[in-house]
Amino acid sequence: MTIILGIDPGSRITGYGLIKEVNHKIEYIDSGCIRTTVDGELSHKLLQIYDGICQLMDHYCPSEVAIEQVFMHQNPSSALKLGHARGVAMVAAASHRVKVSEYSAREIKQTVVGYGAAEKDQVNHMVVQLLCLNSSPQTDAADALAIAICHSHMRNGLSAAINKHRTARRRTR
Repeated sequence: MTIILGIDPGSRITGYGLIKEVNHKIEYIDSGCIRTTVDGELSHKLLQIYDGICQLMDHYCPSEVAIEQVFMHQNPSSALKLGHARGVAMVAAASHRVKVSEYSAREIKQTVVGYGAAEKDQVNHMVVQLLCLNSSPQTDAADALAIAICHSHMRNGLSAAINKHRTARRRTR
């Protein structure tokens, strides 16, 4: 069994989603948002994100963490804040000695929806379908679950490709 924590970083709202994978089947564990104080200093917000991720790591003990890569914003200040939030989330996971994998928004959408330019509502719909949820999670939590699902699919696809390659090499010997 593998527990995967997906993180959708943000300086105001950081989404998280936890799934477990058993025999290549995924199941929902939990999801939600770490909300920082609206008028707090950036350093205080970053500490809240760090503490929130550490609490999730301590409580659920995920064996793997996946996070969305930063994409370029039109506003450089927003991009920097997002980068800081992403950095503290990665440090929180790394401080628990868990490997962090990174995926672009396009990779996540392509893996979960089958279309790299999918809209948020399409991603949310597929998260609900793939995890057999009764209702849609909050947007940031749904994005984090999509990141966890993407990681599960990518690691299984990679291991399947490696096994296929090894099998093919054995046959040619």
